[in-house]
Amino acid sequence: MPVTDITHDPDDLTITITAQFAAPVERIWQIYADPRQLERVWGPEEYPATVVDHSLTPGGTVTYYMTGPEGDRHYGYWTVLEVDEPHSFSYEDGFALEDFTPDSSLPVSRCVSTFTAHEGGTRAVYVTTFASREGLQTVLEMGVEEGSRSAIDQIDDLVA
Repeated sequence: MPVTDITHDPDDLTITITAQFAAPVERIWQIYADPRQLERVWGPEEYPATVVDHSLTPGGTVTYYMTGPEGDRHYGYWTVLEVDEPHSFSYEDGFALEDFTPDSSLPVSRCVSTFTAHEGGTRAVYVTTFASREGLQTVLEMGVEEGSRSAIDQIDDLVA
């Protein structure tokens, strides 16, 4: 299981996930850089993702939806802020309506994904920062910890 730690800090308004993968940094980077690979790990196994638009460049956008077991769809977007290939990228992550316009009723977060060589593989650290305690609490209640663990744990099978 790649996820080694998940913490949330209500004072810093963050969720931090640490994972360890038995693959080099460049291989882990490819997963996020390739929309077809990203689909295989973005979202829990029972909510597979479909990436519609994918531009992992500063100012670029990634749009996607996850399909639930009952056929329900959940839409989201990234607005890419910074990219340091293959080491890190940051983006604004938000929930969206069906036409991919931001859903203002749900929180937006700033995410930083960092990949470093570690013990023959890759250590990934995912830090998500919210604008308010309410935003952080909303996603915690939605099951972000469990969903993130399930999604990230799928990376091992993809890189095997």
